[in-house]
Amino acid sequence: MGDHSITKGIISNGLANIIQKSVRILDQLLLVPFFLTSWGAAYYGEWLTLSIIPSVLAFADLGFGSAVSNSFVLAYAAGDKQRAANLNKSGYLAISLSVALGILLTVAILLFGDSLQLFHKSLIPAHEAILAVSLMMTARLLGFYNQLVEGYYRSARKAAWGSLLDSGLHVVNILVGLGVLLAGGGIVGYTCSQLIVSVVFTSLYICMGRRLIDLSSFRGRILKEDLKQITVKGLGYLMTPIWQSIYFQGGTFVVRLTLGAESVAVFNTVRTVCRSVNQTYSIINASIYPDLQYEYGRGNMQTVHRLFRIAVLFSMLIGIIGTMVLVFWGFELYEWWTQSVLFTPTNVWWVFMFGILFNAVWWTSVVAYRMTNQPYHFAIMSTVAACISVGCSYFLSLLWGLLGAAVGAVIYDAIMMFYVLPDSCHLLGMKVKDLFGHINEDRSYLLKCIFKYGKK
Repeated sequence: MGDHSITKGIISNGLANIIQKSVRILDQLLLVPFFLTSWGAAYYGEWLTLSIIPSVLAFADLGFGSAVSNSFVLAYAAGDKQRAANLNKSGYLAISLSVALGILLTVAILLFGDSLQLFHKSLIPAHEAILAVSLMMTARLLGFYNQLVEGYYRSARKAAWGSLLDSGLHVVNILVGLGVLLAGGGIVGYTCSQLIVSVVFTSLYICMGRRLIDLSSFRGRILKEDLKQITVKGLGYLMTPIWQSIYFQGGTFVVRLTLGAESVAVFNTVRTVCRSVNQTYSIINASIYPDLQYEYGRGNMQTVHRLFRIAVLFSMLIGIIGTMVLVFWGFELYEWWTQSVLFTPTNVWWVFMFGILFNAVWWTSVVAYRMTNQPYHFAIMSTVAACISVGCSYFLSLLWGLLGAAVGAVIYDAIMMFYVLPDSCHLLGMKVKDLFGHINEDRSYLLKCIFKYGKK
């Protein structure tokens, strides 16, 4: 694959992911004022707390989707389509077993929660809370297959198509959710609408993905060695939803436990605004990942190193710009967005600004773990860091309130900044100083590729 083809792929992925991330930001931000005005801050806070429960299903996935997807892409890109067909069939079996586990886990959680009358302690009526949780969990289980199918799009060099389909899902979710809220619908109506959208999207995503890959001449077989590899790699990827659940849902739960429902609304909305910058430079990650993994599979390490350097440094630049925008105009936009319903201490806002900068340093370099299908380095450290962060949030929130919870949240990004960047460079046979030792050369290469792409 030449430089022009790589540039074309990255730009296509980038444009599709700009759309995808923009829609996801709208999905996170647009409905919040309608939630607050339709349900009220306390009810909305209870909804956020209740939405923590389905996150436990991330454990039931066992990381099989990511493990199969990455293994499938590397085999397909290397021309070993028989192995790709075997991995595909073994992957569907493994994921179907994880869905069955998820169903059993859903029933157990609902029965256990009801027996302890946990749902009766919420502002939301118990029967509505149980039904809503059931619907959310069902939608989560359907999504287990999406990561495997994502590998079809990457293998066919059509990763942008998958991103656009995902954008369509979120647009429909926004419109349907907005319609439910404007019609005066409650939690059951909202979650039911989201489940229906999820069913339609998953069916369409799988059907289109299968048509993109050419495995018609290869009969896949379920092999023990493939199942073993999926399991071993999957357990590493499993820790991604584990750290995310600990960090995001754990942080939410700590604030609810120590400071109350309205503080949950403040904490989550401020964190969401700051994470919108993360969504921006995550576009870089998603843009380079398909081509970076392909080149790594071919053994073209010179191109891999160059693309990695450019992506990481550009992410840092975007992080700095995003922080400056929020420093000067962010708080006023936040007040407008929440319609000044929520009281947000300015010191909490400033603490989260540091988190954006720390996150920018390490977030894009995580692509090294995914493209090499080596999840354990990141998985272990991210989980440990998330536990430390949530623990700090608990104790500091008892001392300093929301400010303490914010400091605890930012501790996570500080830990990861000092670990991930050096470790990912080492995994690719680089040193951190190499990122800054080729700036002029990489800038010339980037401008040359853009110029050639523009001419064609």
